[in-house]
Amino acid sequence: MSDREARHAHPIRLPGEGDGHQLPGPAERVTVTFEGLDAGVEELTWGQWSIWEAMSRHGSWMPLGGRKPLEAGVSVRDVAEELRYLMTRYPSMRTRLRFDAGPDPVQELFGSGEAFIEIHDVPDDEEPEETAAAVEAHYRHAPFAFADDWPVRMAVIRRRGELTHMVAVMCHLVTDVAGARAMLQEVAARTTTPSVGMQQLEQARWQRSAAGRLQDDRSLRHHEKLLTAITPRPLPSSAQPPGPRYWSAELRSLALRPAAQAVAQRTGATPSTVLLALYAVALARVTAVNPVVVRPIVGNRFRPGLANVVCMLSQLGLCVLDVADTTVDEAVARTRRATLSAYKYGYYNPRRLAELIDRVSRERGPGFDISCVFNDRRDEFPGDGAPAALTLEQARAAGDGSVFRWAGKTDRPSERLFLNVEEEPEGILLSFTADTRHFPPARFETLLRSVEDLAVGAALDPAAPTGVASADTRFRPARTL
Repeated sequence: MSDREARHAHPIRLPGEGDGHQLPGPAERVTVTFEGLDAGVEELTWGQWSIWEAMSRHGSWMPLGGRKPLEAGVSVRDVAEELRYLMTRYPSMRTRLRFDAGPDPVQELFGSGEAFIEIHDVPDDEEPEETAAAVEAHYRHAPFAFADDWPVRMAVIRRRGELTHMVAVMCHLVTDVAGARAMLQEVAARTTTPSVGMQQLEQARWQRSAAGRLQDDRSLRHHEKLLTAITPRPLPSSAQPPGPRYWSAELRSLALRPAAQAVAQRTGATPSTVLLALYAVALARVTAVNPVVVRPIVGNRFRPGLANVVCMLSQLGLCVLDVADTTVDEAVARTRRATLSAYKYGYYNPRRLAELIDRVSRERGPGFDISCVFNDRRDEFPGDGAPAALTLEQARAAGDGSVFRWAGKTDRPSERLFLNVEEEPEGILLSFTADTRHFPPARFETLLRSVEDLAVGAALDPAAPTGVASADTRFRPARTL
C-alpha cells in the first residue's frame, strides 16, 4: 500500500479530538434496514473530488447538520422511518469510499444495508438540550472511516419515555448546501415521486465521456488564461500572533441585506454578486492589493439534470477583479461579467486543475497565491420587487445594530482567506477566517465593517467610489457614515 493509500484509508482525525466530546453515556441502538435503486463502483465525480481534496487538506470530514427539538408525540419508529427514507431515496447516503482499486479512492454505491439510530436517555434532573449538544459535538469530532461508515450519524434524546431532540450529522461528501435544502424539502413533504436528475454514478460516467472531456478542456484553458495573467503580489506578511495560526471572526449586520438588495436592484446583478464585489473592494482597501483574486464557490445546479440532485456539486471558480479608479456600481458590473465566466467554467476535473495551478505557481514564483474563497451559503435570490429606499438615518440605525465578535482560533489548515455569507432572520452573517501570517487580526473587523459600509454608501449614492486607486498602496479604511 502506498503512502497516499495509507493516508486515505485511515479515518480523518481532528486535532485534539475526543477532548471534551465524549458521549454522555451508553446508548440504545435501533437498526434500520434500507434498500434503494442502483448500485455499483465508479470514479469520484468532480464535485466529490473537490470536497475530498478539501477534507484531506484541512484534516476534517466537514460534517453538516446539527440538532433540533422534536414535536410532542414523535416516536422512535417515526425517526427510523425518516432515516430509512433518506438511505433509500438518496444514493449519496448509501455511498462509501474504497481504497483498494488504485492510488485514488473510488465511490461504491450500495443497493441495501443497515444503518442505526442511537437513543440517549436523559435523567429527570438534566436538560435534554445539553445532552443533544453533547451528542452533536461527539458526532462532529469522532473520527470518520470513509470505507466503513455510512455518511450519516443519527440519534434521538429521550426523557421520561418521550423523545425531545433529534441529532443528525452528515459527511460533506453526501451533498452541498443546495442539495441539503432540496433534501430537507423532500423529507418534510415525504416526496415519493422518483428522483430526477443525474445521480453520482451517471455523473462520473458523463465526466469521462467526450462531452465531459470537452467541458473539462475548455475549463482548463479558461483557468490557464486567468492564472498566467495574474501578477504575483503576496498579501502583506505579518508577525504571527501568539496562539493558533488561523483566526475566525463574525459580523452580524442589519444593514447589509437591504443595502445589497438596493444595489442589486439598481445594477441588475444578484445580491450574491453585489456581496462578492463589495468583498473584493474591501480586500483591496485593506490589503492594498489590486486586482483582487477571489474564488467564489460555484453551485453548478444550473446545468442540465443537476438542479435538485442530492449530491456534492459545488466547485471553486476563479475571478480576477480590478476594482480601482471606479465606482462601486462599476465594480459590481465588472464582478458580474467575471462571475458569469467563473460559473460557465466552474465545472472541471479538480485533479487536472490542481496540476495546472501547481505548474503556474512554480513558474510565477513567490507571491502567486489564489487561496481567497467567497462562499455565499444563502438561497440565491434577486430580491422581491423594488426594495424601499434606504435613508441615511435608517442606515446609521442599522449600522449601530451590527455586532462584531471573535469566533475561534485553530491550527487546522485552512485557506488564507475565507468568507462565508449566511442568512439570518434579521440580517446577514459574515464569517471570516484568515491565516494570521498574511492577514493580521487587527484588520479583521476593519475588513468586515468595510463590506457593510461600502454597501450602505453605494445604496445611498449611485456614484459612490470604491476608494481604491490603481497606484495607491496605502491602507485605506472605509469611509464612515
